[in-house]
Amino acid sequence: MERKGRLEDLDRSFDIEFWQRQGADAIFSAAWELIELYHHHLGQDNDALRLQRTVENFQRLPD
Repeated sequence: MERKGRLEDLDRSFDIEFWQRQGADAIFSAAWELIELYHHHLGQDNDALRLQRTVENFQRLPD
């Protein structure tokens, strides 16, 4: 899928159509890739993006 033209003459309709054709999984993957690139740019480790598991254990309270 491709469209050519002068930048000032192009609107966002191509972008919208392109991403709608890709589907939810491709959109999520692209968004996650941008998040990883941003964290790398900031000099942060991508492990900081992982789910933080701070609960050690839990128990049911007596009735």
